[in-house]
Amino acid sequence: MAGTAGTPGTPRVLRAMNDRAALDLLLEHGQLSRTRIGKLTGLSKPTASQLLARLEAAGLVLATGTTEGRPGPNAQLYEVNPAAGYAAGLDVTPQRILAAVADITGRTVGRHELPTPGRRTGIPVVQQVTDALDGAVKAAGLARGDIHRLVIGTPGAFDPTTGRLRYASHLPGWHSPTLLEELAAALPMPFEYENDVNLVALAEQRLGAARDHTDFVLLWNQEGLGAALVLGGRLHRGWTGGAGEVGFLPVPGTPLVRQVAKANSGGYQELAGSQAVPGLARELGIEDIPAGPYAEAAAHLLARAAETDDEPHRHLLRTYATRLATGLASLVSVLDPELVVLSGASLTSGGETLRALVQAELEELAASRPRLVVGDVREHPVLRGALESALATTRDEVFDTSR
Repeated sequence: MAGTAGTPGTPRVLRAMNDRAALDLLLEHGQLSRTRIGKLTGLSKPTASQLLARLEAAGLVLATGTTEGRPGPNAQLYEVNPAAGYAAGLDVTPQRILAAVADITGRTVGRHELPTPGRRTGIPVVQQVTDALDGAVKAAGLARGDIHRLVIGTPGAFDPTTGRLRYASHLPGWHSPTLLEELAAALPMPFEYENDVNLVALAEQRLGAARDHTDFVLLWNQEGLGAALVLGGRLHRGWTGGAGEVGFLPVPGTPLVRQVAKANSGGYQELAGSQAVPGLARELGIEDIPAGPYAEAAAHLLARAAETDDEPHRHLLRTYATRLATGLASLVSVLDPELVVLSGASLTSGGETLRALVQAELEELAASRPRLVVGDVREHPVLRGALESALATTRDEVFDTSR
């Protein structure tokens, strides 16, 4: 019996599946010829030609040139039309909102940074968000209406049962129970929100060290210490969005964190967070400790320690590696992940030297022994993850030719 239009197995659906496969190949490889697309998809030359003509007519691909320097006639090359769709991402911290716009291929076409120095701005959060977004849209030479989807990355997580931001008391203005409704009313495009460390994990899974891995933990250490959990290929957020808030984790050597909504000391954060590094360096007699934000100081000290062969710096790395492994051992013992990705400036700055020390310590503290790697996505990883998240949904919508 013949199926109705839109039923799996019908020509319309099969064409849409072939169209999406070709578009995904063009995203992955860049310019491809009709013959190459046919070989990669298993389609005949006539079918591949019809497919490309259909996608070109829909404005999804462009004919961009011809092959040269090969025997035989030159072949027409095709690529995804970058203007087929645009997505935006925001990386929110207490100091600033960093916004960017990417075209459908993933290339960043506009970026804007809006300083937000604490409560002194007096500017409502909704206006901060729209101002930051508008700055990136303008830098891209676009209008708000050109953006298909926005993803906002923040510390903490919005509780799905209350709509309130939790685990991020240091982010002023973002805790109104009506904030999400206010943002929805102010933004002309659909938007989503996600924990910042979860977005770093997404960036590493799509573009970096966790490619082809479906079970991994990402440990992030910069302004704060946190983790992201990817299980079975999917982010595990927890019942209230608080999965991975490991800064509160009880660990030996620091006080228990009580009244966690108010406390800012104790636990894994005090043992191994960025703020612990300058103090540890002083205890070991290391001089020339940088002034300024502790995350930058920690990154500088750990980078220098990884390159310096004197005993105080070696001791700093060994001690810090033990502290990191102490908290990781709990995560690894419960989750048994395939991979642990070390990310954030305070971890990546120590490079392979710090990674190897943490790996060795963890193998003595935990029964399971995942492989540790240093994250690859270094430039604005939260923002990159927000863009990748927004682009994934945008591509599903724009590339759906079955409608």
